Amino acid sequence: MQSLDDLDLRILALLQHDASQSNQTLSERVFTSAATTLRRVRALEKAGVIERTVAILSPEKLGVSLTAFAEITLDVQNAEAFDAFDVLIAAESAVTQAYRTAPSVDFTLVLTVRDMMAYHALVQRLFTAANNVRNVRSRFVTQRSKFSVTQPLPAPRGA
Repeated sequence: MQSLDDLDLRILALLQHDASQSNQTLSERVFTSAATTLRRVRALEKAGVIERTVAILSPEKLGVSLTAFAEITLDVQNAEAFDAFDVLIAAESAVTQAYRTAPSVDFTLVLTVRDMMAYHALVQRLFTAANNVRNVRSRFVTQRSKFSVTQPLPAPRGA
């Protein structure tokens, strides 16, 4: 995809706050035709700028009340070991985010589980020597102060 123009940026700004709005509503808010808006959204999707459209669920309403940040250090430090751990955690729904990190720890994971018993079961299942895990250090969320899925957008050209 070529660089994003002002119209693309206006569309993205609105969609990342509310992707459920109709194409007609979106086009009115970005001051262009519905056909142009739809064409731009499809181009942004095809280019991978818009990865997917999802519903954001309330963990509290679902009874999922424990969030932890786990720092993982692997025992064997090579590309194959990192890839194998990526595959392992990708299959686990309680791992809601995963990042390869440096220095000092290899992965930082965001874990979302029902309660401490579920966390303990997850740790016993995933973070073992059999899965090449040498060390785990977790921090538990006591209060969520901010949560956002929006991405900072570049300034429009000429701004």
